[in-house]
Parts: sequence; structure tokens; C-alpha cells
Amino acid sequence: MTLLCTGYEPFGDHETNPSERVARELDGATVAGHEAVGAVLPVEFDNVADELAALIDEHDPDAVIATGLAGGRSTVSVERVAVNVDDAVTVPDNADNSPYNERIEPAGADAHFATIPVVESVEALLEAGIPARVSNSAGTHCCNHALYSLLENHDVPSGFVHLPFTPKGAVSEAEAPERGGSVPASLPLSLQVDGVRRVLATTVA
Repeated sequence: MTLLCTGYEPFGDHETNPSERVARELDGATVAGHEAVGAVLPVEFDNVADELAALIDEHDPDAVIATGLAGGRSTVSVERVAVNVDDAVTVPDNADNSPYNERIEPAGADAHFATIPVVESVEALLEAGIPARVSNSAGTHCCNHALYSLLENHDVPSGFVHLPFTPKGAVSEAEAPERGGSVPASLPLSLQVDGVRRVLATTVA
């Protein structure tokens, strides 16, 4: 069996993206006795579905876990739902594309539930001491686009995991903490990697 894990390149004002590093860390790893393939996707609405389709054609995975950054969240968040909407809100993609209230698939379903064991994955992370929760909104940016395209177009267990900043990333996003400002929530990269590894393992258990 092959397990596919994807991350995203940096985007917007973010200099790094922990999901990219998680995907690279898991590339070539053995997870629950299966080979993991890690790949990094472009943060581009027009290309992410095609990139995913090419990876699935190449590796024929038995499960796909896509990951992305959700700066400000305090936990590993396992997404339950993807919606048929592209909306960049205030953050254009890396091709400077900024869709507004557009359907991803004009004739597609309005929404899809993730086909991985969402609740069980969160329970597995919590039992391992990794902060985690079920999230009921993958947003409307490229992360949601990736999950929706997986569920709409491919018959393979698929899910999405949103990741917080790493501590270093949180420091770079801080707003004048030396003057009483704020520092966003963070989680060490090692825990993020372990969390995604456990989601993959739970999916194929």
C-alpha cells in the first residue's frame, strides 16, 4: 500500500509553511507498514486539482491526506467537510488569482464529507498527547479546493488536516509582543509530523 501526504508551498505573507515541511518529512517514511509519499502542491486554485490527480495517477495511493496551514489555530485540525466554493477572501493565491464566490465544479455536489475516520483520527492524536480537534470548515481557499476535488473526483479515502504555525513561524507572525502584543498559537513541527502520521495510520488501520 502507498499513502499520499501533500502539503502546500508558502503563500501570502507567510515565509514558510509547516505543511510543506510535514510532507517532506513523511516522504519515504513507513507508516503502519506502508510506504508514504510526500509531495508539495502549489497554492493555486487553477492547478491544485490537476496536481493532485497527477499524483494519484502516478502513485495509486490507498489513502490521501492533504495538509495545509491554518495560522492562528491552536491544534491539529482534522476537517470533516469540503464545500463547492472557491473564495480567496483577502488572500489571493500565488498566481494572484482571487476568486469570489465561485463554484469549484459547476455541476458538482454542494459538499462532501471526508472519507477518512475523522473522529477516530482526532481521538488517536489526543490519546498520544497531541492537541487535536474535529473542524467542520476547511474554509474556501486552496485547502478546501484540494479536499473537495479529492472527494468529487477520486474514489480513494481522502481527508484534510489543517496545521498551526510552528513556534518559529509564530514568532515571525507576532505583533509587537515586546510591547504587549500578541503571538499566535503554535505547535512544534515534530508533533505536527507525528499527528499527520497518526491520521494516516488510523485511516488504514
